[in-house]
Amino acid sequence: MKYLYSPIKITLASAMFLTGCQTTSFNTAEHDTEQEEVLVDIASPSEINQAILADPTANVIHPVADIEFSLGDQDIDVTNDIWQRIRLGLTFPIDENPRLQSQRNWYVKHPTYLDRVAKRAEPFLYYIVEELEKNDIPLEIALLPIVESAFDPFAYSHGRASGMWQFVPGTGKRFGMKQNWWYDGRRDVIASTEGAIAYLKYLHKFFDGDWLLALAAYNSGEGRVRRAMRNNARKNKPTDFWSLDLPKETRAYVPKLLALADIVKRPDEFGIKLYEIENQSVLTKVDIGSQLDLAKAAQLADLTLGELQRLNPGFNRWATDPDGPHYLLLPASKVDNFNTGLAKLTDKERLAWQRYKIKNGDSLIKIANKFDTNVHLIQQVNNIKGSQIRAGKYLLIPVATQSLDSYILSQDQRLATKQNRTRAGTKINYQVKSGDTLWDIANAHKVSSRSIAKWNGMAPKDYIKPGQTLVIWQKSTNNKHLETEKAVMRNITYRVRKGDSFSRIASKFNVSIKEIEQWNSISRKNYLQPGQMLKLSVDVTNSI
Repeated sequence: MKYLYSPIKITLASAMFLTGCQTTSFNTAEHDTEQEEVLVDIASPSEINQAILADPTANVIHPVADIEFSLGDQDIDVTNDIWQRIRLGLTFPIDENPRLQSQRNWYVKHPTYLDRVAKRAEPFLYYIVEELEKNDIPLEIALLPIVESAFDPFAYSHGRASGMWQFVPGTGKRFGMKQNWWYDGRRDVIASTEGAIAYLKYLHKFFDGDWLLALAAYNSGEGRVRRAMRNNARKNKPTDFWSLDLPKETRAYVPKLLALADIVKRPDEFGIKLYEIENQSVLTKVDIGSQLDLAKAAQLADLTLGELQRLNPGFNRWATDPDGPHYLLLPASKVDNFNTGLAKLTDKERLAWQRYKIKNGDSLIKIANKFDTNVHLIQQVNNIKGSQIRAGKYLLIPVATQSLDSYILSQDQRLATKQNRTRAGTKINYQVKSGDTLWDIANAHKVSSRSIAKWNGMAPKDYIKPGQTLVIWQKSTNNKHLETEKAVMRNITYRVRKGDSFSRIASKFNVSIKEIEQWNSISRKNYLQPGQMLKLSVDVTNSI
């Protein structure tokens, strides 16, 4: 059986801009790709473009190219496939609420989208269903990664959420997802699923067994939902999900899941044929014991390196984390040969090694960067305590068995692919200096900080470090006439935020202060007030 992973390149949910378990307001007409005027709170012009021109159900960025490979050839019993199993475990009542109907109508009109996410879910869905059943959690939750990430473990948002279940760093750590230079458990299918289950169980208990409130809190935080409930209680209003005054993205989030559940429950009534997925495990969790080069692992499993990384997206580098987790997800049909080959490897054969003579001026950090490893591992291998090293001595350095660009889905290669993407304008490579901030760099180059973040696979609030290289694209005057010809203009209404100024808004949307004044019959001499609405005309093809 072949599995096709076909991530959407860059798309956003029509009524939301998600940051995983926390949200940022991004308001547009739900699923309306024809609408010309958009109400936007803090979304960037490219986000507007994505919501208007692209698939309006995906809510995050999908940076990984399509991969197709075989995990075995078995006939699927369509009378008892995974959808039938999920169908029997659905428990949420489906109210014919207009918000739910709107979401369901969109999914029904876009069956190819459902096929795409189902193909991406295929290797992992059986495992997720098994874990939900073990924890006595309704099987509607098996559909939640569709809403969160379109079932893409490599998905991330500019709000710093990552992985299939879209955890921000803090919530990920809170629920057991290890995150370091080697590994990010938020992308690990097993670790993130365990974390999502733990978080949802906590929220379910927190809201006294109300799953819809728990789901709303998964999206926007338990504090926000609880405040909305208290506000309603003070006004003697109902405190159920449908009655709460919540952000628009959260008001759409729960109906999306219920709409998907309703389609799975009665696909024939909506004229939908669900992509068939067998109700049996196709992946096996294999204990590898200690650190292992991913290229070596792929060779032992008779997979390409890209295939292995696609099934094990938690690993950031060319090898597994030396401190664990020490497991890999592999196709069940490959496990026996893999284990046989792994057992024959000596400890030194698990990684490649290089004997390095320390030079004057070397430091452990400098050496670690040179060989794409980290200081702790060099210290561990060479029994070094502290950071003192002596020129002329030798170090044994673990290195990748293949060239680093062969590890196509490693964090470095994903970043390189993003930074090397050709865009309009002139490309500048900027090396971060001590004291730099993203805001300062953006102002100096007359671009927005959100643009720099996008071009470099970052969240706008991520830290930058001295020595880090950032790609910056500046408009080319030679291409100005060409850009004008390709312009796609959209009228938007922007809600002024605290701290906004005319220059900041102009920079964010690549317009001039004079244009803002003309469009709104106001003067830059007057202060902008938070909540004030501004009309802007934005070229969505040439914005952030």
